[in-house]
Amino acid sequence: MALVSVIIPTYNRAYCVGRAIDSALRQTHPQVEVVVVDDGSTDGTGELVARKYGGDARVRYVWQENAGVSAARNAGLDAARGDFIALLDSDDTWKPWKIELQLACMARRPEVGMVWTDMEAVDPDGRVFEPRYLRTMYSAWSLHSADRLFGGAAIELRAIVPRLAGEVGDARFHSGVIFSQMIMGNHVHTSTVLLRRERVKAVGYFNTGFRYSGEDYDFHLRTCHQGPVGFLDVATIRYQRGMPDRLTRPEFRVHVAGNFLATILPWIRDRRQEIRLPAPMIRSVLGEAYAWLGEAQLDAGDHKGARRNLASGLRYGMHSRTALLLGASVLPPAWVAWLRAALRHVRPRPAR
Repeated sequence: MALVSVIIPTYNRAYCVGRAIDSALRQTHPQVEVVVVDDGSTDGTGELVARKYGGDARVRYVWQENAGVSAARNAGLDAARGDFIALLDSDDTWKPWKIELQLACMARRPEVGMVWTDMEAVDPDGRVFEPRYLRTMYSAWSLHSADRLFGGAAIELRAIVPRLAGEVGDARFHSGVIFSQMIMGNHVHTSTVLLRRERVKAVGYFNTGFRYSGEDYDFHLRTCHQGPVGFLDVATIRYQRGMPDRLTRPEFRVHVAGNFLATILPWIRDRRQEIRLPAPMIRSVLGEAYAWLGEAQLDAGDHKGARRNLASGLRYGMHSRTALLLGASVLPPAWVAWLRAALRHVRPRPAR
């Protein structure tokens, strides 16, 4: 029975962190420890954890000064003692068989260093509004199916854990090396991830420079660079949407777009020979990345930055939306608002 360390970073989420902890403790795989990293909460999170879980040796509480989710996850990595490490955001919850299923798949493919899964999206009232949300949230999935992403090699999950056949249906376990495809955008959701400790050691820490958002893509890209990974095409978590404290809220769009560009640029500039993608695809992703950042800056009122990045996007290929936004960046704010409303009828910039 391998020990699985579950790292839960949290900040001022006393209202929901207990649900995340409970979902980890209720796993059908019995050997789990939960490391709750409190990133400087002021809402009584520490008191809640002490009151509810103080007598449970499986739960450990780590407090730190507020430093962001990357620093909190890194503190959890330092504290983790398990042979496997799972990541769980404090507003998400797991289905009870998640870890059991992932461990069984990793036993079938010992070369795989990370596995992730699909997810259900739930509203603030806990109602599922999309049962397969991964492909909606991460637009890079629009480029290919799981079969194409992994080259077609797959195993039926019910053949790996027969007792879960009713839960997994005809879903399959895909595995392989997908580093190059990950350059086109993130395919991995962090709360679904299970990693081998050896892979974590090879990858290192989350980048604390990406404080507000985008740290997950950088980490998962580096994880995929280290070797084979696997994807379970079944929802194993309930992903919380619509809460006011989520990191994906609109005011963080500039950070998300900027961190995406900052993640891929060093690989393309310094290690292009490791990326097995044709030149037109590389140009396409660079053009979209610059344009995405420029559009986010325009919405935030940074017209100078928007002009610079939208122009950079056009250097990698002409796109009518990007050209219109570049023109808008020199207009008065009232005109920009009118043009942005009109552009809602043009294909929006994908969020990767």
